[in-house]
Amino acid sequence: MEPVLDVVWPKSPLGTQSRRPAPRLDSLRGKRIAFAWDYLFRGDELFPVLAKELTERFEGVEIVNYDVFGNLHGPNELELVNGLPDALAMHRIDGVVSGNGC
Repeated sequence: MEPVLDVVWPKSPLGTQSRRPAPRLDSLRGKRIAFAWDYLFRGDELFPVLAKELTERFEGVEIVNYDVFGNLHGPNELELVNGLPDALAMHRIDGVVSGNGC
C-alpha cells in the first residue's frame, strides 16, 4: 500500500497585497526630496553623492536628509515607519529616495 501525504500551501494568509505605485513626478525641478535610510549600508557615503548630483541636475531641488526621519531599522523602527507618512507631510515632501541595506 502506498503512503498518503498531506500537502500544505506555503503562502501565508497574512501576506501583503500588491498596491498600485504612486504616480511618478514629472520632474525633480523645484521639488522637496526626502532621503530615508535604515542606517545599515553606506548611506552616509552614498546620500551625499546623490544629493550633490540631484542639486546639480535639477534646478531648485531641495533635499531633506535621512537624519530628519531617524533610523528606520533601529529600536524605534515601528514607531518611525508608522509615523513616516505624517513626517513626510509635515516636511512637504514630494518624493522619497529610500536606502535599505542588507
